[in-house]
Amino acid sequence: MKKVFLFFVALSISAASFAQTKWSTDPMHSFVNFEVKHSGISFVDGSFKKFEGTIEASKEDLTDAKINFTVDVNSISTSVEMRDNHLKTDDFFNAEKFPTMTFVGSSFKKLKGNNYELSGKLTIRDVTKEVKFAVVYGGTAKDQQSNTKAGFAATTTINRLDYNIKYDPTGMGVGKDVKITLNLQFAQAK
Repeated sequence: MKKVFLFFVALSISAASFAQTKWSTDPMHSFVNFEVKHSGISFVDGSFKKFEGTIEASKEDLTDAKINFTVDVNSISTSVEMRDNHLKTDDFFNAEKFPTMTFVGSSFKKLKGNNYELSGKLTIRDVTKEVKFAVVYGGTAKDQQSNTKAGFAATTTINRLDYNIKYDPTGMGVGKDVKITLNLQFAQAK
């Protein structure tokens, strides 16, 4: 009887280790950046300073991950206040009417090694489109307080005109393609 009891205890502990795990972005170690061509000769870089994301997964390789991400459009920063204010207007994001951008993941497919493909729906303004991110999973580590952290780098390129951002539709002044780069660290919930 004692052996059966110990077997069930071990089974319970094993099942708990692979139970649904939730992760949340660590904003002090995460960055949401973008880059767009300017005047056809150079690039303007920017970032969003306020965002939050979650991952929920039960598989160790995260292939069953449910990923959600929200960005506060009013937190945009290109290091030029006049440009930042213009980007918040209806010419671009219309931050007053559409204060957030969202991403809802639909699949997180392991390709090779630490390379994944993240698919999902990106909503900017009033438009939702399917996008794919190339993701490099950096692995997990414990921080100084014994919290488990996971790191990811993700990139994609979107056409801003697909999202009703119609300013300069020729793309001569502001390029049509916007490269998005996310360097994210997530903290595992306790």
